[in-house]
Parts: sequence; C-alpha cells; structure tokens
Amino acid sequence: MWLLVCLYFLGFLFNFSITDATEIHYLNHSCSSNKTFAPNSAYESNLRTLLPSLSSHATTAQFFNTTSGGGDGKETIYASFMCRGDVTNHTCQECIRTAAQKISQVCPNSKEALIWYHECLVRYSNRCFFSSLEEWPRFNFIDYNVTNSTNEKGSYGFWLLSKTLSDAVGEAANAGPAGTMKFATKNATVFGSQEIHTLVQCTPDLSSEDCSECLGDIMKDISLCCLGRIGGMVLYPSCTLMFGSRHFYRDVIVASNATQESLTSGNKMISAGGIVTVVIFLGFTMLISFHCYFLWRRARKRKYKVLLKENFGQESVTIEGLQFDLVTIQAATNNFSNENKIGKGGFGEVYKGILSCGLHIAVKRLSQSSTQGSIEFKNEVLLIAKLQHRNLVELIGFCLEAQEKILVYKFMHNGSLDKFLFGLMLHLTLLKFSISFIQYMRLLNICLPTFLIHLVNIAGHQQKMLSWSQRFKIIEGIARGILYLHEHSRLKVIHRDIKPSNILLDENMNPKISDFGMARIMEIDQDRAKTRRIVGTYGYMSPEYAMFGQFSEKSDVFSFGVMILEIITGKKNTSSRESRYMPNGLMSYVWRKWMDKTPLSILDPLLEENYSRVEVIRCIHISLLCVQENKNIRPTIADIVSYLDGRHTIEFPFPQEPAYLLLDKMDTKIVSKHYSINEMSVSTFYAR
Repeated sequence: MWLLVCLYFLGFLFNFSITDATEIHYLNHSCSSNKTFAPNSAYESNLRTLLPSLSSHATTAQFFNTTSGGGDGKETIYASFMCRGDVTNHTCQECIRTAAQKISQVCPNSKEALIWYHECLVRYSNRCFFSSLEEWPRFNFIDYNVTNSTNEKGSYGFWLLSKTLSDAVGEAANAGPAGTMKFATKNATVFGSQEIHTLVQCTPDLSSEDCSECLGDIMKDISLCCLGRIGGMVLYPSCTLMFGSRHFYRDVIVASNATQESLTSGNKMISAGGIVTVVIFLGFTMLISFHCYFLWRRARKRKYKVLLKENFGQESVTIEGLQFDLVTIQAATNNFSNENKIGKGGFGEVYKGILSCGLHIAVKRLSQSSTQGSIEFKNEVLLIAKLQHRNLVELIGFCLEAQEKILVYKFMHNGSLDKFLFGLMLHLTLLKFSISFIQYMRLLNICLPTFLIHLVNIAGHQQKMLSWSQRFKIIEGIARGILYLHEHSRLKVIHRDIKPSNILLDENMNPKISDFGMARIMEIDQDRAKTRRIVGTYGYMSPEYAMFGQFSEKSDVFSFGVMILEIITGKKNTSSRESRYMPNGLMSYVWRKWMDKTPLSILDPLLEENYSRVEVIRCIHISLLCVQENKNIRPTIADIVSYLDGRHTIEFPFPQEPAYLLLDKMDTKIVSKHYSINEMSVSTFYAR
C-alpha cells in the first residue's frame, strides 16, 4: 500500500515539475531605437538564421555565446543566452525558444535587443559584448501589492535580507575564473515561519572581479527600489538578483563548468532497474520527511499563535512576525551569561547579544516574579511595533516562550544619556586630582609605580564627555521624537517617563527615546486623561500628574524641560550630592540665575568656553517655559521644535516661575496614600 502511495506521489511530483518547468514567465525587453537594419538586408537574413538555432544549444548548456555573419564584421551578429542556474535543460530550451520568437516580434528592426524572462535571457547586438561587464539597459521589478514590514530599512528583516544577499553575492562572484558558472542561492528565516529566499547570477564569461562589481551595483539598486517589499528583482545584461518570501528556485548543485558539456557518459552504465529502485527509495524518504516536517511546523505555529492570542488578544495578528524563538535569544546572549549582562531594573535584567546575521542586540528579560512588568511588556510590544522614527528606539522583536517574556532591541553602543551627564564631574574631579598629585610627586623627585600612572592615563582616555554641539543635537533629536509621538504618528502617545536614563545614544550620538512600558495612547482630539496609577520617576513629573494623575502632552513637555536643564548643567534634578549648591533643587537654582541675568553661570563647567552662547540661552529659555506650573501656558512640542530651529525669528514668551516650589513642598507620603509612584527604570543599555 505504501509503495503504491509513494509511486503515486512520485508521479504527481514528476508531472508537477514538468508542468511548472514548461511555464515560461516574460518580464521585459529592450530594443535599440537608434540602431536599425533595413528590410531584406544581410543583417536581417543572418538574424533570422541565428535566433531559431539558439535553443538547440540549450539542451546541453545553460549559457552560450555565438556569432553569425561575414568576415568583414559589418553585418556580424553577436548573440548570447543564459538560463537561470537552477532550471532544468528542458525548461532552459523552452525558454530560449520562446524568447527567440518573442524578441524578433517586439524588436523587428533593431540591431541590438535584449529580452528577459524569469527563467532566461536572450540578447544580440552588432557589437561584441562577450566577457564585458554591462549594466544597461536594466529592469527593476517589485511586488507592489504586499509590503513586508519586517524588511523595512533599519529592521532585523532588513539586516537579515542584506546579509543573505551579501553572502549569495560573495559565493557567486568567487565561484571561479571566467568560464565557470557564477550562480548562488541563499535563504534565511526572519521570524517564526517567515523566510527570505535569494538568487544571484552573473554571465559565466565575466571575471570574478567584474561579477562582484556587477552584483555590488545591483545591491545598491535593490536598497533603493525593493527593500521593504515581500519580493523584488533587479536585472542587468551581465547579472541578475532576485529575492522573495517564497521558495521560487530549485535547490541544485551548481556544476563548475558553465556549459556543462564536460559531463561524462559513465552515468549511462547505470541500469534502469537501479534507477527505479533509487527513485522509489528517495521518494518514500522524502514523503515521510516532508510529512513529519509539515506536522512539526504546523504544531509550532499553532503553539505560537495560541500564546500570542492569550497575551495580546486581537492585536496578536499585527505582531506575529516579530516573534523570536527562545533558542535564538539564548544563542545570541550566550545563554544569558553574566558576561553579557549590561544592566538591571525593576523590569528585570538586560543583556547584550549578537544574532547569527551579525546584528548586535540588547535583550530585556522580564523577571518571572514581576507581575507589573508583564503589563508593561505587553504595552511596549503593542506600542513600539506601531511606531517608527529615527529618534525612537527600534524594537526588533520579542519572545514569549517557556514562561519567558523578552524584548529584543537594536543595541546602542553608547548606552544611555545619564551615563554621560551624571557622575562625570566626580570622575573628572578625581582624575584631575590624580594628575595633579602625580605632577607634584615628580616635582619632589618621588617616583610613583608605573602601573598607577598607566591606570590614570587609561581612565582619562576612556571617559567620554559631551560637547555642546552634541548636547544641542541630543536636545533637538529628543524634541523631534516627542513631536512624532504627540502629533505625527498614527497614534497619539504620551510617554510619561521622559528622563536621561530612557534616552539611548547610537554610535553617532543620535538620541533614541526608549522604555514605552508606561506610555499611554490617547484619542487624536483628546487633550488630557486621568489615572489613579501614577507611574514614572519623581523629579520629572509635572505637578498636575504627580498630585492628581492628570497627564497630557504638556506633562511630557514638563519632563522634557527638566531634562534640558540637566543636559545643560550636567546636574541631576533630584541629586542629594548637589543639595549643598542647590538647596531648593535644580529648577530653583536655574530660575534664580535667570532672574539675576547670569544664565550662563549654570552651564556645565566641563564645557569651559566651547559652546554657542546664543544656543545655550535659547535652550535655558525653552526649558523654563516647559517647567511652568500652569500647563496651559507651557509650549507644545511643535512650538519647542520651532524654537530650537533658530532659522526663523520667533519671539519667545517670558517664562513664569517654575513649578519647583510646589514640587519641593509636596509631601510624598500623602501622595503615596492615593497613588503609587513607580520609579522603575527599564531601558538601561550600555556597552561594557
């Protein structure tokens, strides 16, 4: 019974493969309009003889160059065909025959023409193009119907697609010298069951260097036209590149000889009975394997969907493509080793890691005992998946498996902003003291151990300091990120926890707003909302939010104003270490200097004289407008972005007294009776 089933299955596969192979798919063509031949000319006669003969060579070769015409070279025709490296000889021959007929119809009088099919290309010209790298004419094709968010620029899918294409390009270009088949296919899994399949190919008469250059130029075109789509291709005369989410090519072992004419006839000695036995055995094995794989894949997919539905409800459909396997995360973080741990918060622990594609990631692992963290986990996944901006942290994916709740972000090598602002003064003070001490010892001719001097030098070189231009760039970037959240995204989002530790810095010191676990979505026309559960960090909360639970865009503006002051001064708003110099807090200190008309005296002394006086005063003015007690007279974030721009003359309103008097006198014990103040800081990613 099983044998009959196998034979039936093999017959079905055979019929399917033949049917599929003979289905030829036309793509595009190009005809020369400035190079034509006259009717009944020698060129036309040679072309009519040459084109029909091409398909006869496709029975044994998938690439072929030939010439036809007189010896004077005036009416000589140079022709070539190339079949895709994975198609059968039968498909190749059918494609060349169809293409030769089609090209004579669509380019009836052209001396130079090229036609692309999905399975082959045919071209001819009155000039010799053999072994030459040619990139024109070219043809781009993308799937316009379906966009694939996992391939959007900057995403994990984008990284993986680029990496997979690069691997395929390298394999094809390094296949061998001119005359060898330059063809490669690669595939990779993005998330769960989503896959990427790629195919690249050069004409075999190109050198490895020319093939690499041709495919490299195609990669540039792909990044401009096709990434972010579910499939696409770019076709040059000398090379092609295709990618898609379905397995569109056959898995074959590429022969080293492009013409494949060196195959020996020894295979003819195999008996027909032996072939039948091998085919039946392989077919039976393949059937069982395919069936088992199908059952395993379906069970795993069903399990993932059930987990997502339990945790995210109807929203699970929109985030299904972002789910990681736990095994992938464990491999990336060396099984959550202590060496990879880079931070810890109320949420849980943070690890750095590297995915198999080479992408550096930061992994936030929810503590299994944290019930509150679970709520924020769901909130963050659902929210960030719908938000994309250059000044927001990039969520690559998440993991829900074996009691684990994990968030995966792109790793920020420069860590969080607070590491640059706070503690730096103490570090540099100690450093300067150490240097002065060493110099004093040298004056007294007292020798110090070499290792001590070496340690001081290392500490001085490793400690980074933010210049004023970097600080101003960070302020502008954060403002644009908040503007996106409040006004430009599909959702109106109030972050509710804007502070330096939730601002991450990439390798170019661009700020990224992170930690959306406490964020809330509001209706577009809604100007405020109220909650009995106060979350965020004391010192950055607006008075109306801290006391009455009322939050709006203006509560984020207040937090942003406090943070601007911290960036300018290098001092923490709620630091006990600064209490001797600022007994009433940072806002009181800045307001006093502003009223005394000495605002520049608040500037971080580490900057010395390297700053723009106009920009500093403008930022102080903006920050004081942001921290006014009355939320109705605080500027909107759109106003703040305009103020920071500086290209237009805008008259700033004069700030009223900050809300520090109210905040400093507020009894936190009374507030605690009615609300809970959550000072949890989650997004603390920094390089070790």
